[in-house]
Amino acid sequence: MKDRVKSAVILVAVTAVCMPWAITRILYFAVAGGLCAYEYSKNVEKLNARCTLWVMIVYLTAQAVLAYLHMGLFLYVVCFIFCLYLSLFSGVLHKEVSGIGALYTLAGMNYPCVLFGIILVISVSDIWWQTLLTACLATWICDSAALFGGMRFGRHKLAPLVSPKKTVEGALCGLLSSILSGLLAYWILGMSTPVSLRLCLLTAFLACVMGQIGDLAESLLKRMIGVKDFSNLIPGHGGVFDRADSLLFSIPTVYLCFLVNGI
Repeated sequence: MKDRVKSAVILVAVTAVCMPWAITRILYFAVAGGLCAYEYSKNVEKLNARCTLWVMIVYLTAQAVLAYLHMGLFLYVVCFIFCLYLSLFSGVLHKEVSGIGALYTLAGMNYPCVLFGIILVISVSDIWWQTLLTACLATWICDSAALFGGMRFGRHKLAPLVSPKKTVEGALCGLLSSILSGLLAYWILGMSTPVSLRLCLLTAFLACVMGQIGDLAESLLKRMIGVKDFSNLIPGHGGVFDRADSLLFSIPTVYLCFLVNGI
């Protein structure tokens, strides 16, 4: 527990230092995406396959440059399609990668790399801080409430074949916590952004839903590979992928909710 708290404090401090400037935000998310891609590729080797890490790194680097330059959607799509081609062609270029490795590279390109590419774009948008703040509040409060609710009230397994410890009761407590995170988001955002209470509550609820789905999606990958954590890079928390799983789903969800409502 001591290592977990210490790591969390350091993570929050690094995040706070990197967020004020666009270039540091882009570097922060690009490096996080690269570390997730690395953890993914190393764990895929346990399935007797080898994916092409450099293709994923090229994609994240290109997306970071495009985000910093505020380029249009067309170039983002071109970059994505080109790297998809590279993912499949890597099986031809590298004998040790082969066909199954090329398919794992293609999967890694989509998850987690594409989601990090979306977050890179969000990080330089006009509502970047509103999006990140709301998503983080909803996700972290939901995770804590789900953990407490599962320990206190948990009786029925939510997805026993994917994550045996998660319970329906814990998930419901997490969803109920969206009321608190929505109220907090409304109080903070309302000082400078024209948002309604209803929008904040709905957005926080959807962020909680998608965050829990993201957690289960990453658990599915770990179950398939046969590991508890993607790495031990962050003491007490596992790997970067283990920390980013929920946010990869909740951040785009919050951004879309705000965008649709004209924020």
